[in-house]
Amino acid sequence: MDTPNAYNIKTYNAIAPVGLQRFAAGDYTVGPDMEGADAMLLRSHKLSVDELTPGLRAIARAGAGVNNVPVEACSQAGIVVFNTPGANANSVKELVLTGLLLASRDVLGGVNYVRSLADVSDEAELNKLVEAEKKKFKGRELIGKTLGVVGLGAIGSMVARAALDLGMDVLGYDPALSVDAAWRLPSSVERMDNLPSLFARADYVTLHVPQLPATEGMINAEALQAFKPGSVLLNFARQPIVDAAALKASLESEHLGRYVADFPVPGLIDHPRVMLTPHLGASTDEAEENCAVMAANQLMRFLETGSIVNSVNFPAVSLEAVDGYRVAISNHNVPGMLGQMTAVLAERNINVIDLINKSRDDLAYNLIDLSEAPDEGLLQAIRDIESVIDVRVIKGAS
Repeated sequence: MDTPNAYNIKTYNAIAPVGLQRFAAGDYTVGPDMEGADAMLLRSHKLSVDELTPGLRAIARAGAGVNNVPVEACSQAGIVVFNTPGANANSVKELVLTGLLLASRDVLGGVNYVRSLADVSDEAELNKLVEAEKKKFKGRELIGKTLGVVGLGAIGSMVARAALDLGMDVLGYDPALSVDAAWRLPSSVERMDNLPSLFARADYVTLHVPQLPATEGMINAEALQAFKPGSVLLNFARQPIVDAAALKASLESEHLGRYVADFPVPGLIDHPRVMLTPHLGASTDEAEENCAVMAANQLMRFLETGSIVNSVNFPAVSLEAVDGYRVAISNHNVPGMLGQMTAVLAERNINVIDLINKSRDDLAYNLIDLSEAPDEGLLQAIRDIESVIDVRVIKGAS
């Protein structure tokens, strides 16, 4: 039986201390060498299926993407996988704005040119050289230009708002726009019905969609052909969203004017119209701290109350705490499961105070509050129900 004061958290990577400090020393044991982990907290570590140890109930990734976590294997084992959407959104937004500006003004070229003049000691000569050569680094302003934002979630909506503040016209495309995201989006962002129309009008296109089978290679040769000639593509989402071969061909033909991304790609690193950064999107002190705190809070809430927020594989579930004993049950999403569970309770004359049942795709999750402590016989009876994946008791969830 799970009880407070008995949770082990295994960490990978350097998690911001402010996040780790969320785990009270008297209630949690936290560290990289943890045996028998109840939960794992990581950033970029590539987690293998072999690392999914018995008794593991949750994994939290301090970041938005979970491509380094074997989500499908976790689902089959009843392991809840959390991410931290929005925690690093401002950090990425600021880097996107940096990319926009660097793609418009040859600041890097100018800086490198001035550095090449380090041996010039005469100030008059230095000024003469600078004035004579500065025209080589002439750029253009963003005001009045059009930015196309593909993906209008936490980051995309922030980028859209910032671009409006810079005086740009903003087009947006997101077929899966949530109600919350729609509320965040400024009304002056023009919603587009399809990508080709957005590409044809935008001077700059910035990508903010997750890496999914449906989005991998979405910027391919056909998509790039629809781009406005000379336009700029910015990718601060994930590299596989852009087909590298098609991208290089479009740059070589000079149809695409410039590519700015956070993911170095062999064959493009020294291209004169490509600027690549070493995955700096969330590399700020603030973003790392925000992600760590959010991930820690989500793990604590799940372990202590059974509630699920920001999971990528389980439904969002929250049940107001009451006095008693809480049973958390995960199962395959097949008909009749809740009825079988409550029947087991009824056979033993156990009173149900409250319950909630939610499903997501092939998985379902239940929180059931009982008036008395369930014994091992009851728990085993629930485990024996076909399609039940995991059962745990949370004593003192209130």
